Amino acid sequence: QVQVVESGGGLVQPGGSLRLSCAASGFTSDYYVIGWFRQAPGKELEGVSCICSNDGTTYYADSVKGRITISRDSAKNTVYLQMNALAPEDTAVYYCYLKELITRREYWGQGTQVTVSS
Repeated sequence: QVQVVESGGGLVQPGGSLRLSCAASGFTSDYYVIGWFRQAPGKELEGVSCICSNDGTTYYADSVKGRITISRDSAKNTVYLQMNALAPEDTAVYYCYLKELITRREYWGQGTQVTVSS
């Protein structure tokens, strides 16, 4: 059974930093995309960042470029989202997802709340 589990959310002041973690287990594919979406109150789901397993190619939404870095520890099947210079508009529930590139199956975590407020 595939599991995707996020951690690391919380309350941070504007300008602060947080690191989110996403641990994936139970999948067997070597070819997948793993990354993060977020959903702010009253807004649609937004893709934030992702990384490809085969070549490490990364993607960042324009709204987070220069402030957020995605990285992975392949041995641990864990992906990290380092978020710096956080602003109130970054407040959202952040969801980790994994998509197998051959089967096209998707697996989602339960989400972790990030609140940026003074």
